Amino acid sequence: METQSIAQEIHDSAKRLAKGPAELFVLARKAAEAERTYRRELSLEIMKLRLEGLPATLIGDLARGNCSDRKWARDLAEAEWTAGRDGLKALQSQISALQTIYRHQTEV
Repeated sequence: METQSIAQEIHDSAKRLAKGPAELFVLARKAAEAERTYRRELSLEIMKLRLEGLPATLIGDLARGNCSDRKWARDLAEAEWTAGRDGLKALQSQISALQTIYRHQTEV
């Protein structure tokens, strides 16, 4: 690789990395909202099942089953946040590797 193309790749990656925290914040907010929605719906479902007179030993499992779509949305939002965070870490590693190559090529 030429030093100019390495430098350009470092520059492009750094620009992408700079946008990362804002995008990660959006994903974190989405995950937090999904968690809040799931917990709110779960608590309402538990209260509804209690009022219906179901045995207490069944209420937790039935409520979680009835709210499974919200739990899935919560888990998906959390996975998206984790993937975004890991993507930023991978981008940092890529920049570090490119900087090492760039330094080596400029010394030669």
